[in-house]
Amino acid sequence: MIPPQTVAKIMDAAQIQEVVGEFVTLKKRGANYVANCPFHNEKTPSFSVSPAKGIYKCFGCGNAGNSAKFVMEHENMSYPEALRFLAKRYNIEIEEVNTEEAIEEKQERDSLFIVNEFASHYYQKNLFETDEGKSIGLSYFRERGFREETIKKFQLGYSLEQYDALFKEATAKGYKVEYLQKLGLARNKNGRDYDFFRARVQFPIFNLSGKVIAFAGRTLKKDKKIPKYINSPETEIYHKSFILYGMYFAKRAIRQQDECFMVEGYTDVISLHQAGIENVVASSGTSLTEEQIRLVKRYTPNITMLYDGDAAGLKAAIRGTDMILEQGLNVKVVVLPDGEDPDSFVQQQGRTGFEEYIAENAKDFIFFKTNLLLEEAKDDPVKKTALVRDIIQTLAKIPDPIKRALYIKECSNLLDLSEQIIINETNKLKWGQLKKQQERAPDVPNMGMDIVEVEQIMEKESDAREDKNYLYINQEKALVRVLLEFGKHELELEVPVGAYIISEIEELTLDLPVHQQIVNLYKLHLEEGKLLDADFFIAHEDDTVSKTAVTLIHAQELSENWEKKHNIFITPKTMRFKADVYSSLNAFKMAQVKRLMDECLQELQNAKSEEEIKEFQETYMTLMEWQRELATERKTVIVR
Repeated sequence: MIPPQTVAKIMDAAQIQEVVGEFVTLKKRGANYVANCPFHNEKTPSFSVSPAKGIYKCFGCGNAGNSAKFVMEHENMSYPEALRFLAKRYNIEIEEVNTEEAIEEKQERDSLFIVNEFASHYYQKNLFETDEGKSIGLSYFRERGFREETIKKFQLGYSLEQYDALFKEATAKGYKVEYLQKLGLARNKNGRDYDFFRARVQFPIFNLSGKVIAFAGRTLKKDKKIPKYINSPETEIYHKSFILYGMYFAKRAIRQQDECFMVEGYTDVISLHQAGIENVVASSGTSLTEEQIRLVKRYTPNITMLYDGDAAGLKAAIRGTDMILEQGLNVKVVVLPDGEDPDSFVQQQGRTGFEEYIAENAKDFIFFKTNLLLEEAKDDPVKKTALVRDIIQTLAKIPDPIKRALYIKECSNLLDLSEQIIINETNKLKWGQLKKQQERAPDVPNMGMDIVEVEQIMEKESDAREDKNYLYINQEKALVRVLLEFGKHELELEVPVGAYIISEIEELTLDLPVHQQIVNLYKLHLEEGKLLDADFFIAHEDDTVSKTAVTLIHAQELSENWEKKHNIFITPKTMRFKADVYSSLNAFKMAQVKRLMDECLQELQNAKSEEEIKEFQETYMTLMEWQRELATERKTVIVR
């Protein structure tokens, strides 16, 4: 564990423009620097670096954070690895504080990796050195067309049919039974230890660092009562929803090619790699998760799904693709010829034939889905209505308003339906999604809404700016920004800004869940006597919180030319923060009161008895008085 004071020292030394400048060519623009984003392809720079705030933000793909976050994203490191990288860069010595509990946790994780590594080598040895392994496992891989260097690259192996072969070998070498059982390599039934994987070819599963974290075993027997594949259970080092098979081998090629091929099976990945097509990963026969999609997004915004020609399987597969669109990726679909899968097709056609087929047959997912469903619906009005609603559901998942508008235009032509009808229905769904987010508990750790999506939802149509919710959210944005920037500063009588704001809004609820989450985190730490600053939220493990913090405080820096060329002196923010605190808090309260007044008027119009009318009238008069008081305060803010 790296002590907090050492982390602070590293972050103070790691100037954002120096760290980013080692990987990206930066150009000075006013007080900031700009560049083409290293996380997605672009021709016009949308990547901004602010030395004053110590943060970077891409206004194209939404990637944002501080120096450590940049190194994590660019170099695919964990947070501790990024800190150690920066410490080495700035010659800062790290004396890690290891509590007894931390030492035990690290030792256990290390032990799990070591045992898996042993198992992987053991399965490989079986494959190449035992008669059973060579005659069954190696023969199978060779029949699939895998060359020996490919088999060794992916560390493919074989588990013997003997019920406790691995268990005996492992315990004889001193590996603990508890680790074998935790990893799912061995099990115990009625006091008898036995191997989980038996008489199966083995596919090791790697994390992004190339360590073996799990196994998938495929039976070669034709007994239908036996599952074709069995997998390691979830463990401390293996969470299947976060892993894509082959990503360790594919990540560099995905970034270089700026495209990721998504296939279903292990052998599909291996065959394509062997053919020289390395930017490919597999979902391993399971539905894609948000975490897996975000993993792809770290390397490219472009994903191409490869499917075989089975119609039923194809319809089932495309149902989960909306989730990819929701994450802002560009999705294409390629349907292979009947009876072919990526493995068999590339074996027959080779790399050149495969790439030519992809180039000629790749179709945009939304248009592909629309045409597929249209073909099924034909002239049936009921089926066509369901089809339209399905397509609108898909369109509503697209976070980029410009991209969504272009798709709506094209889909209106395909569906022979008014563009305005599709726009209206899509907007209803988008606002419904936002409302559901607002209704969720504010202390849920990850609300699943990217701040880029929030911004795009709020700015997507011109008339949205007149919506009251937009105004309320703007007011709370300003308040949360002040909390992040000036929380540790002091007002009169040495009252911290953070403590003052939290006490003033204790009974009020913020509209956006991520804003409420930030306030809740601040309040939680305040109760422990800690005042937080923006750095805490920028480095937060919840990506939504981190991106929101960056977005809120990434205001445009004023150019030094105002002073140098025009002799106009701007009062620094830190000298006028009190006015910001009071005015933003007052505006937030005013917005809340206005909302309550609107709601009260609505209730008054719907009142059915004189008693109800009188009650709402009194409430409305009380709110009006509060509004007058706030208006008076707003006019007499004193800047000290």
